[in-house]
Amino acid sequence: MMKPRGYSHAISVTGNHQTIYIGGQNAADKNRGLVGKGSLKKQTEQVLINIEKILEESDAKLEHVVKFNIYLVQGQDPQEGFQVFQEKWGDNPNYPIITVLFVAGLGNPDWLVEIDAMAIIPE
Repeated sequence: MMKPRGYSHAISVTGNHQTIYIGGQNAADKNRGLVGKGSLKKQTEQVLINIEKILEESDAKLEHVVKFNIYLVQGQDPQEGFQVFQEKWGDNPNYPIITVLFVAGLGNPDWLVEIDAMAIIPE
């Protein structure tokens, strides 16, 4: 198989751990306002900020995420969002599993991306 760049083909988890399932996050800020209207880059940044806040509530970090599902509105360039992910992920070599799907639309016509995630935290 080809060696993936920026994601893993599979992740195996054994032993005692806590699993966090994060529902689809969009680019809404704490006041429910849309961040980055028309910009996939800015919306992806806000989505990852929202995911990080949810993880913090369980004493977890972004590097605990083992799976992302990314829903992009058709016509968006996934490279814009991937660049944001690379900046956030940093030098951590343990990439999560990532599935990217193009969709006709999301729950709000101004949303360009929605991301859900699953994290594993060792106990």
